[in-house]
Amino acid sequence: MTQRKGSFRRKTRSKLKKNIRRKGKISLSKYFQTFGKNDRVRLNAEPAYQKGMYFPRFHNEMGIIKGMKGKCYEVMIKDGKKEKLLIVHPVHLRKV
Repeated sequence: MTQRKGSFRRKTRSKLKKNIRRKGKISLSKYFQTFGKNDRVRLNAEPAYQKGMYFPRFHNEMGIIKGMKGKCYEVMIKDGKKEKLLIVHPVHLRKV
């Protein structure tokens, strides 16, 4: 069996592409936004900032904030029947 070539962002050219009108610097308010425990958020990747990004399979999923880990948030999502805990930077989150 051969090993898969590529890394974390393989085959995500269109999924993680920015709209032409959203290109440019990231706003500081989005970078430093805060969330409380049990807030509902949507995972929306910011392709310009790779740190703290979740796996692209979970793009545009809904989740619940469970806590903090450093500068990042612990987000609980449902993947089929399983619940998964992701560690995501706030720049990749949007409040619902």
